[in-house]
Amino acid sequence: MLGFLRKPVVVTAEINMNLVALTVMGLISRLWGLSYPRAVVFDEVYYGQFVSLYMKRIFFVDDSGPPFGHMLLALGGYLGGFDGNFLWNRIGAEYSMNVPVWSLRLLPALAGALCVPLAYQILVELQFSHCAALGAALLILLENSLITQSRFMLLESVLIFFILLAVLSYLNWIVSHPFGYSCVTSLVKYMGLFTYMLLLAIAGLHFWHMIGDQNLSNVSLMCHFLARGLALIIIPVAMYLSFFYVHLTLLYRSGPHDQIMTSAFQASLEGGLARITQGQPLEVAYGSQITLRNVLGKPMQCWLHSHTNTYPIRYENGRGSSHQQQVTCYPFKDVNNWWIVKDPGMQQLVVSNPPRPVRHGHIVQLVHGITTRYLNTHDVAAPLSPHSQEVSCYIDYNISMPAQNLWRVEIVNRESDTDVWKTILSEVRFVHVNTSAVLKLSGASLPEWGYRQLEVVGEKLSKGYHQSMVWNVEEHRYGKSQEQKEREVELHSPTQMDISKNLSFMAKFTELQWKILTLKNEDTEHKYSSSALDWITMDTNIAYWLHPTSGAQIHLLGNVVTWASANIAALVYTCLSLWYLIRRRRKIYDVPEDAWQLWVSAGGICVGGWAVNYLPFFLMEKTLFLYHYLPAVTFQILLIPIVLQHLSDHLCRSLLLKSMFSALIVAWFSSVYFVYCTFRPVTYGEPSLSVTELKDLRWKDSWNILIRKQ
Repeated sequence: MLGFLRKPVVVTAEINMNLVALTVMGLISRLWGLSYPRAVVFDEVYYGQFVSLYMKRIFFVDDSGPPFGHMLLALGGYLGGFDGNFLWNRIGAEYSMNVPVWSLRLLPALAGALCVPLAYQILVELQFSHCAALGAALLILLENSLITQSRFMLLESVLIFFILLAVLSYLNWIVSHPFGYSCVTSLVKYMGLFTYMLLLAIAGLHFWHMIGDQNLSNVSLMCHFLARGLALIIIPVAMYLSFFYVHLTLLYRSGPHDQIMTSAFQASLEGGLARITQGQPLEVAYGSQITLRNVLGKPMQCWLHSHTNTYPIRYENGRGSSHQQQVTCYPFKDVNNWWIVKDPGMQQLVVSNPPRPVRHGHIVQLVHGITTRYLNTHDVAAPLSPHSQEVSCYIDYNISMPAQNLWRVEIVNRESDTDVWKTILSEVRFVHVNTSAVLKLSGASLPEWGYRQLEVVGEKLSKGYHQSMVWNVEEHRYGKSQEQKEREVELHSPTQMDISKNLSFMAKFTELQWKILTLKNEDTEHKYSSSALDWITMDTNIAYWLHPTSGAQIHLLGNVVTWASANIAALVYTCLSLWYLIRRRRKIYDVPEDAWQLWVSAGGICVGGWAVNYLPFFLMEKTLFLYHYLPAVTFQILLIPIVLQHLSDHLCRSLLLKSMFSALIVAWFSSVYFVYCTFRPVTYGEPSLSVTELKDLRWKDSWNILIRKQ
């Protein structure tokens, strides 16, 4: 029974020393002197703020991508013991001693280093020679722009790592284990989504060819289909949601970014609005005292507001007004934001016992808490929006303009027509009974007579639905005082009842995802911004850091020889492919079928990867920088050894031609290494260069090499 113990247990393993050597060289090139410079480098000023917020568990919104990339950077800070206390306000600012610079930059550097062996393995999986794979890895290793970008607290190296990892996973599993592979390219930045779509297209094309394979049974085809659906759709979606779950779990405290979220979302965070709304009654009743926040939140969050001032008798353009009390949307908390929900059939302004809740479709009057005047609209043009109705609080001037102050409550997000109007959770429209106009924030800023507050108008329902027409109750209490003076004191008092307003994860995820996709930061022209056309020929650079006293500096600059060779390789691939296609149409086959299939599949990955990571930038309305091109140029670099091997194997037919071609490749690769060494001082930031040496690095007039005035 124990006979197996008579022989030793032997474990054998194959170690690819090429991979080991490339990994070591990649680590050395990216990790060497990682803490230098000990100062904020370019976009570290941007990403560092989010790391600090993670350390302090403060909620934030960033429209650059999902939270996974930011979480990786924060993980580096956590491992280094960072407490989040640093003011990220200036590029070049010296880091204080509590900032673990090496740890914060570690994960991007590791990701950049691992791109080197990944490049090698991708070409091996594409069934190219180990020599070609080694060439691809060395080109990635000696690419100055990739080195620079991976040595700082930035996300491009992480994005490229996961893109290459997804490509390798696809190639490896589709060949060796066709029932499983997954793709996580878009978890770091949404630009990775284009590579994900490329792999989906390639997988779909591969499955289409499988359908025509008569050797595969229907059951086998269905298994393949389900495996691809699981690996390419279900698992990525589950991972995507899981990272948002961790993100929202970690960031539970209120902060400056949560103001763009709905009241319900804000109330779910610790501090901020939650401190105000905790303990509020849930159901709005007749007699409730409420503040109404506009759901749109643009151009800024604001609350329905009124004050004793009236509209001017005549506006600057000569149009007349009702001279009624102004109603506006005010972007600050104020006692004049309070309104009382009144039953039109009763005079009392207090909540009865038991409370009578307001439901969808009920008619109400809204009484301004401080001035006790009724919210009103009529057939008078609004001050800045003449095609809409003026909204006011009614003053009886004993003229032929009767009050029109009845409003129908419509709950937009109701589940049934009998839904109760709820604090924070319900999104409501107020439809004017007499004119069918809807209470709406126009977004226009009133003149000095309106204290620059935002205009509120009555908009006809026929003009469609918009979030500017939707409001939600943010602060709420049950009114108890019928006398005005007692009620004014009550409006300043805290609430008493205790109701939880916690949102489900899916509700928070849906809202946050929508904000990320629709949030538009003001794009301003930057000194180092560029167009997508500038990237191909590298007519631009970015100065990342400048030493405060010496000439030491760091620039994002690519290896000129590599970038030019990548463009030539793409051109050669395109021309050769067109030539082969035309010849194959004429039944002339210049290369064997297996070589043709290899050529097409490699091009689908490399040329396709370049195209999907580059061409979309021509359609984007955002400030662009050279580093946006790095994922695309990485695919182009992988194409270089593919084209070179193809030329050597199929176009250099004699031994002499092969020898000459090999000699040219050696000379060309020597020039790549020469350019790498030449620009190494501005890749790593040391040694410091003299003015003459810096001028010698300005190979193009468009490059902005920083030279101090003597």
